[in-house]
Amino acid sequence: MVGHALSRQGKGWFEERLGDGTKIEWFVYNAGPSAMEAIFAKSIELTYVGPGPALNAYTKSNGDEIRLIGGAANGGAALVVRPDENLKTPADFRGKKIATPQLGNTQDISCRAWLVAGGLKITQLGGDAQVIPTQNPDQLALFREKRIDAVWTVEPWVSRIEAEAGGKVIVEEPETATTVLVSSAKFLSEQRDLVRKFAQANAELTDWILKNPAEAQRLVKAELLTETKSEMTPELIEHAWKRIVFSAEIPRASVEKFAQNSVRSGFIKAAPDLSRLFEKP
Repeated sequence: MVGHALSRQGKGWFEERLGDGTKIEWFVYNAGPSAMEAIFAKSIELTYVGPGPALNAYTKSNGDEIRLIGGAANGGAALVVRPDENLKTPADFRGKKIATPQLGNTQDISCRAWLVAGGLKITQLGGDAQVIPTQNPDQLALFREKRIDAVWTVEPWVSRIEAEAGGKVIVEEPETATTVLVSSAKFLSEQRDLVRKFAQANAELTDWILKNPAEAQRLVKAELLTETKSEMTPELIEHAWKRIVFSAEIPRASVEKFAQNSVRSGFIKAAPDLSRLFEKP
């Protein structure tokens, strides 16, 4: 969001560091599976995405199409429950409805794996609890109207549900990778120097965000307003910021854990060989 906001302002962080008049076109997706479909369709070359969809795409292509080239953010995801529901453990969710951003996205996989680990049977269509893929902007309204019992989602929606609908956070994943930087294998092979420059610019931007949180939050606020047409207060963004750990390091251990969660939740049959997934350009 910071990089996109700077591009809009004509101060392109990535453009300046890639040089040679390189133009960047930004595309926004509701959740990771859509971004990975765009990689497969060769509509985009690079994407910030959750580790879950990146793993699924890597597995689906037998390791041929996807390379994880950097980190971006850890934490910032949580399971939020209605204040009038006594929901604490997976067993409490029997017969309940839980919203996630998209089928197969990182929070969707985490949610399903958590419920299965707690002894519930969960299928893509139902099971002991219903996990309902729901676009982030719709989650708040459904939560407020009591049409869902809980949401497993990411910031700033976690903080919005807390502040605007009285949601209670019962599960957080501070050490879990929320967003990573992915390249198509073809683009990395054919434009390795360009991808290397982008990964380095990502690392430098991450460092800048860590050192300039107030300015970064102002850019995020402007970008969210442009993309969602919804005004978010500085206080809300600051509250959400506290849950997020920015890091450009490749989160290998976290992604390996996600591979196990993907198996547990039924999105892949067996943990894949990840030796080709991680690649510093």
